[in-house]
Amino acid sequence: MVDRLVNSEANARRIAMVENCFGSSGQPLAEQGRVLVGEGVLTKMCRKKPKARQFFLFNDILVYGNIVINKKKYNKQHVIPLEEVKLESLKDEGQYRNGWLIRTASKSFAVYAATATEKEEWMAHIEKCIEDLLKKSGKQPPSEHAAVWVPDNEAAICMHCKKTQFTVLNRRHHCRKCGSVVCGPCSSKRFVLRGQSDKPLRVCLQCYDGLNRDKARAHQPPAQAPAAPSAVKSVADAAGSGGDSSQDDDSDDDDERVAEEKHDEGFTSYNGVKNGFGNKVTTV
Repeated sequence: MVDRLVNSEANARRIAMVENCFGSSGQPLAEQGRVLVGEGVLTKMCRKKPKARQFFLFNDILVYGNIVINKKKYNKQHVIPLEEVKLESLKDEGQYRNGWLIRTASKSFAVYAATATEKEEWMAHIEKCIEDLLKKSGKQPPSEHAAVWVPDNEAAICMHCKKTQFTVLNRRHHCRKCGSVVCGPCSSKRFVLRGQSDKPLRVCLQCYDGLNRDKARAHQPPAQAPAAPSAVKSVADAAGSGGDSSQDDDSDDDDERVAEEKHDEGFTSYNGVKNGFGNKVTTV
């Protein structure tokens, strides 16, 4: 009973410290039954370039923010319910190693750990938290997720028309359905993406046509629906995996007012193990 009380008090202090680090720019994080599992710095693949972000793993949410002063101050807080999260491991490619995708219905992005061990620890314990949450709630994981945006520097020309070169005047846009980098004319259409926003979002012409075909098919009587398996598959392929409800310039990609500090501490867990989760998570 004493250990349980001590753990509860220590957990409350840690959560309060996280709240204080975000200051008035963050939302309250203390809730009954919420546990801070661990924290660490991961490199997030942002629209313009990879950037260091501070991540906090709780037993029900994942929180991250921009680093203003290392270990002392963060801003632009993002809170992701773990019930909505799906993880996908990424293969090592060139300079991008030890990465995985964090996918949700409204936003999907890639993150990279400093080492393979750190990646394994993060993924294993996020997955465990998700599994426990879904088991407790009886809910099913979401079937659709937002597209991962292609970074700007990976597309010198429009990925749709293959002609328009991006310049100061011909700026890049992202399709909210497939995540491709496209020019203005190739992304002039908008569509309401289910679960993303009540307002129509920018999509490329290819996704727009596919979404409209999918919408028309959904309103057809069953007897009139085409029966060819290949046609059904093409519609599903065109529909993709969701869209990003954020604006053209992702707010998480804004430059920090203070330069980010280099990190080499890895993941800090709160079950008494430094730079590693261990096999148990302290609960209240």
